[in-house]
Amino acid sequence: MYLKELLLLLIGSLLMACSINMFFEPHLIAPGGISGLAIVINSVTGTSLSLINLLLNIPLFIVAYKILSKNDISKTLIGIVFFTACLQFTSNLSRLNATNDPLLACIIGSLLCGLGLGIIFRINGTTGGTDLVGLLVNKFFPNISVAVLMGIADFIVVVLSGIVSKKIEIALYSAVSLYIIVKVTDIIIDGFDYSKSFTIISNKSEEISQTIMNELERGVTFIKGGGAYTKEEKNIILVVVSKRQVVTLKRLIKSIDPYAFTIVCDIHEALGEGFSSI
Repeated sequence: MYLKELLLLLIGSLLMACSINMFFEPHLIAPGGISGLAIVINSVTGTSLSLINLLLNIPLFIVAYKILSKNDISKTLIGIVFFTACLQFTSNLSRLNATNDPLLACIIGSLLCGLGLGIIFRINGTTGGTDLVGLLVNKFFPNISVAVLMGIADFIVVVLSGIVSKKIEIALYSAVSLYIIVKVTDIIIDGFDYSKSFTIISNKSEEISQTIMNELERGVTFIKGGGAYTKEEKNIILVVVSKRQVVTLKRLIKSIDPYAFTIVCDIHEALGEGFSSI
């Protein structure tokens, strides 16, 4: 692993550990995963979160060692070590009593955890947990996707948090936390700079494409197409623009051909000339 990846893995692990020790553990909020299960076990046994996390991940790692590639194994091992160390390092944060409001703890903790998890996933890293569980179980039940298996495992942990706390509100907070974490993680992975893809079918494709290139300075691709009914061949325009150019492009199309058939799609990431580098 590169030094930058190690640093990002450490930062992500630290953010996740802070969210767990400062916000989740004091309120018994368990948003799925091995860390969530560790919170449930900790509330029953009093064993430290770092030790529980390590003990739960060791057997998973041993089994996964035979399945994952060498690169994935190294990242997984380092991720487990970093996260366990960060849990231990930040263990005293639970005594700070950051907030007595479980809803606020749910939101802030989820934002921190999602941010940390997103950073880790951006470098294709992992801290062990339910992604390993999903991967391993999928080997025995290949008809069920890893995502579904991870969802089932997370759901079980959420239910356990309600059973142990004897409060349905805690299970609901845990479910909300899981949802926020997933959404924040997706945002960090995909980025904030969303683009739009335009597919334009028009009899004035040449004029529209020239206007786009001249006024918006965006590259345009022609796709050969034809009408099924008219059998008429046409050049279909494909162009990707930034969010701030969407309204301008719509106006350009309308000014040239108000009857142009236009499809607009969300693009989570555009790489290459004119956009982010690969």
